[in-house]
Amino acid sequence: MATNTPNPCGDLRAVCLAADAILEQCADYIDRVQDEQYVQTSQVVPGGTIGKHIRHTLDHFRCAITTDCTEPIDYDHRKRGGSVEDNRDEAKGEIATLRSLLGGLSVEDLGSTVTTRVMLCGDGQTADLESTRAREIFFAMHHAIHHNAILKAIGLEIGVECPNGFGTAPSTINFEQAGAK
Repeated sequence: MATNTPNPCGDLRAVCLAADAILEQCADYIDRVQDEQYVQTSQVVPGGTIGKHIRHTLDHFRCAITTDCTEPIDYDHRKRGGSVEDNRDEAKGEIATLRSLLGGLSVEDLGSTVTTRVMLCGDGQTADLESTRAREIFFAMHHAIHHNAILKAIGLEIGVECPNGFGTAPSTINFEQAGAK
């Protein structure tokens, strides 16, 4: 467990490295499934497919990484569907693009103030919240971990072995390692 004094600049880059690792896990997971499994409807997660969950995860990363600072980041009003949902190669291409974009962000980019628009209820009511680019990338990463847990359940259903630690939050891994000592 790290007990170092936080270094704001280092912390911002660490967020990108952690997000990159989650995207790499997604790419590894995609490599483990066949084309027909990628689009197969789950019984465990009714209506869900691996492709839909991957696309949803990547949509959030794209919003967090690429939305211009003059526009609100809006995870609820984004393009849905598309080839990433149905095509493993397209998904892997999108992951490669997102990883490249992450790597190109400067500390200044990561620390920049952004507005995030959140939907509060089903009637469409929203609120605008102040955030930073790094915080939103962390949100996308945290969100991805939870979808990876769903992907793990779908994978178990159809016989896909998941990468070690896939779908497990860093805090859970840290807790389990501390308890093992």
